[in-house]
Order: sequence, then structure tokens, then C-alpha cells
Amino acid sequence: MPRSRKPHSKNACSRKSRRGAVTVEFAVAFPILLLFTFAGIEFSRVNMIRNTAINAAYEGARQGIVPGATSAECEQAAMQLLGFVDISGGTADVSPSTIKPDTESVTVTVTVPITSANSFITPQYFVGRQIVTSVTLPREATF
Repeated sequence: MPRSRKPHSKNACSRKSRRGAVTVEFAVAFPILLLFTFAGIEFSRVNMIRNTAINAAYEGARQGIVPGATSAECEQAAMQLLGFVDISGGTADVSPSTIKPDTESVTVTVTVPITSANSFITPQYFVGRQIVTSVTLPREATF
């Protein structure tokens, strides 16, 4: 008895006709995946810079509330904390500029620009912006 040939299965035909569909789907989906990945990295870095700026302003103000502290010590404490996270171009401003024994409170304002030096990748969403944070603490009383 002669064997009859099996007709081609539907799966074999449909697999050949869909061969290019996977490539097209990848070409459409991959740029979107990259967009979300790099946006997530940039948003995470900006959030880290923001948190570091808040901590730097707090530490600078904390340094200034101690009796005998100077505004230079406040600025140095804030800038040192920015340096730990490798943030460049940041500034710390202390108010009042001269801390006297009768000064009631100390305010430290930290400003950090969002540049390529402060980012893991070239910033696309926050380019040209600055993070500005300020902390005011009352001074300790001297007896």
C-alpha cells in the first residue's frame, strides 16, 4: 500500500507567514522600552540629588545652631555632604552671613543644577533646571 502524503499543517504555513511579525513588533516595542528605562534612571538620579540637597541643607543648618559656629562651617558641612554623592556645581548659602551669639535661627539654602556632570546619562527631562532646598533651625540657647 502506498503511503499518502500528509498535507502541510496549518501551523507550518502560519509560522512562515508570521516570521517578519516578530521583527516588526520588536522594532516598535524596543524604543519604548529604552525610553522607559532611561527615564527611570534619570528620575531616580534627580530624586537622589533632591534628597541629598535636603540632607546637605539640614546638616549645614545643624552645624550652625551650635554656639560658636560660623557660616563658613555651615557651608563646608553642606558642601561636604554634596561631595559624598559626587554632585558638582552645587552651592550653599547661609543666612545670616555672620552668626552672632544673639542670632535666633540659621537658614541654609542649597542649590544644585541638573547638568550632565550630575547625571548618569545626559539629562533630557530636567536639563537646565535647578534643585533648591532650604532648612531653617533655631539656635541653641547659651547660658
